[in-house]
Amino acid sequence: MLSDTSLPVIKETLPVVGEHIEEIAKRFYQHMFEARPDLLDGLFNRGNQADGRQQQALAGSIAAFAGYLVDKPDQLPDHLLSRVAHKHVSLGLSPDQYEIVHDNLMWAIVDVLGDAVTPEVAAAWDEVYWLMANMLINKERGLYNAVHLSPETIWRTWRVAQKIQETDDVVTFVVERTDERDVKPSLPGQYVTIKMVMHDGVHQPRQYSLTKADDGKHRQFAVKRVHGLATPDGEMSNLLHNEVQVGDEVVLSAPFGDVVLEYTDRPVVLASAGIGITPMAGMLSHLVKSGSQRRVMLLHADDSAASFPLREQVSQDLAQLTDASLTTWFLNPTEGREPGESEFSGFMDLSSLDLPDDAEYYLCGPLPFLQSVRSALVTRGVPARDIQYEVFGPDLWLADFQ
Repeated sequence: MLSDTSLPVIKETLPVVGEHIEEIAKRFYQHMFEARPDLLDGLFNRGNQADGRQQQALAGSIAAFAGYLVDKPDQLPDHLLSRVAHKHVSLGLSPDQYEIVHDNLMWAIVDVLGDAVTPEVAAAWDEVYWLMANMLINKERGLYNAVHLSPETIWRTWRVAQKIQETDDVVTFVVERTDERDVKPSLPGQYVTIKMVMHDGVHQPRQYSLTKADDGKHRQFAVKRVHGLATPDGEMSNLLHNEVQVGDEVVLSAPFGDVVLEYTDRPVVLASAGIGITPMAGMLSHLVKSGSQRRVMLLHADDSAASFPLREQVSQDLAQLTDASLTTWFLNPTEGREPGESEFSGFMDLSSLDLPDDAEYYLCGPLPFLQSVRSALVTRGVPARDIQYEVFGPDLWLADFQ
């Protein structure tokens, strides 16, 4: 909660800071990387920097957090903080790095707003920053402690055991452990960070959802090729597709992620589009492994049956569950449905579906897909608390705070 001194200052200045927050975030990252280019080597995803997504996500998070402090001082934006904290620990972020962020962010606020940043205004926004930072530090400490790891020890070397071509653009990597240390178990829906050296010698991190339940010795994730080898956004996927082969070693983090399938008896509806199937595949695999009796509906949208990643795996898993179904939407429909599958053409449309009562919903796919499906569910009376969504990359939506 903000102090009595800072609260009126933040309430008064939030509109102008909010109006300029994206420029503040942009100047912050520019200034920080000029002073500390080493932070781009292994910690920050330069693809997200290049297209502006990271700047937008930071701006949205700060504005949402400050808005909560002003409008809902007795509540904490726990979901927002949890999402950020999981991403941070998957990258090995340490508490001392928050001081670096603080110094450069406060510099950017002054740089953009100029004389409007009086000592009182600076002190109030300093308080906002450290309230948010300390909450994140505490959450991240808890996440590290829960898996008995630290920022230095979350990383582990694995060996590629299989490389499976799922579609023209998607490859599954099955990796095996290289030593006898225990493998930290994953939860259904979580991801790992892979960190690799790019052609220019810089380490880059990317997160990929785990697509199969752990067996104690292996991990499995799928990578969609991002076309454009010369772009920062596509450098990791192209490196993995083109150069990483069976027998090569890769460095992965322990599994993290806050969008996790709850273990209940309620029906569960999984809705995905494109490569958004990957966390859903992981959830289905966990359901099969646990012998779940839940009613399960998998809804998936894609360009065509041929571009549906992991289709064989998820169909086999659905067949092993006692009450499960698959419904698909293809922009380019074809023959060859899976047994028990209902197929439609065009974009996903929930209006004709008989959705189960009291279900839990998990969504993953491009942002327009998430917005459309979530809106349709809310319109049909599904409580927002029963809808979880996963965004690949920085969360530019923050649907729970709109």
